[in-house]
Amino acid sequence: MEVSIVIPTLNEEKYLPKLLKSINNQTFRDYEIIIADSNSSDDTVQIARKYGARIVKGGMPAVGRNNGARVAKGKFIFFFDADIILPKDFLEKAYNEMQERSLKLATCKFKPLSDLLIDKMMYDFGNWYLKIHQNSNDPHAGGFCILVSKILFERVKGFDESIKLAEDNNFIKRASNFRPLRFLKTTEFYLSTRRWEKEGRVNLTLKYLKVELYRKFVGEITKEGFIVYEFANFEKKKVLAKNKLKKIKYQIIQKLLVTFISITSIFSL
Repeated sequence: MEVSIVIPTLNEEKYLPKLLKSINNQTFRDYEIIIADSNSSDDTVQIARKYGARIVKGGMPAVGRNNGARVAKGKFIFFFDADIILPKDFLEKAYNEMQERSLKLATCKFKPLSDLLIDKMMYDFGNWYLKIHQNSNDPHAGGFCILVSKILFERVKGFDESIKLAEDNNFIKRASNFRPLRFLKTTEFYLSTRRWEKEGRVNLTLKYLKVELYRKFVGEITKEGFIVYEFANFEKKKVLAKNKLKKIKYQIIQKLLVTFISITSIFSL
C-alpha cells in the first residue's frame, strides 16, 4: 500500500460524497480510505462504507487524524478535510512528485468552490501566505491537505491533541524540523467556502489573524475559550444588520480587505 487517505468527520453527509466520488475516480489506485468519525448523527458513516472506507473512532480533528494514522498501511498518509474535491489525477501527480523530489512533507495550492471574486482573491492570498512561510521557522499548511510520509508522522508523534486550534500548523512546524515542507507544483485541489459563509469573510479573517498573533507572541493555543471552535458545525449563521450603520461598516471593512489583499499580491510578484 502506497497511500492512506485519512479524513476526520462529524456530520459530513453533505460534502463527504463529493470528496469520496472524486477519490473513487482517481487515476492512481494504490490507496485506502480511512474515515475517523466523531459519532456523526447523520448518514456520514453509511456513505463512507458505501465507498469502501474503513471507519475508526474520531474526535476533534487532531484525535481523528491520529487515530486514522495508527491503522494506516500506506507509506504516505494524505490528510484531507471532508469538504474538498480532488481532480482525477491528483493522487497520481502528488505521489509521483513527492517521489521524484524525495519529499516527505508537502501541501499544495487550493482553489475555492465558488465563483465570487472575493473568494478567489482571499484563497490566492492564503496560498501566497502559506508559500512565503514554507522556509520560515514556522511553516504553515492547512489540515485540509497535509501529505506526509508515515515514517515522518510517527517520528514527530503525530498531531498534538492538547492544542485547541492551529494543531495543523503546530504539526507542520515540528515535522519540518526533520524534513522541509514543500508546495507541490504539479497539482491543486478545490476547497469549499463554508468556513467563510458560516462566520463571514471579514470575521474569519480577523479570527485567523488573532490566532497567528497569539501563536507568534504567546505560544500554542491550549486553553479552552480563547477562540470558539465548532468542529463541523457549518450551518450558515443568519446574521442580519440591525441598522444601516452596521451594513455600511461591514461594506467598508470588506472593501478595505479586498484592497489590502490586492496590494499585498502585487508586491509579492
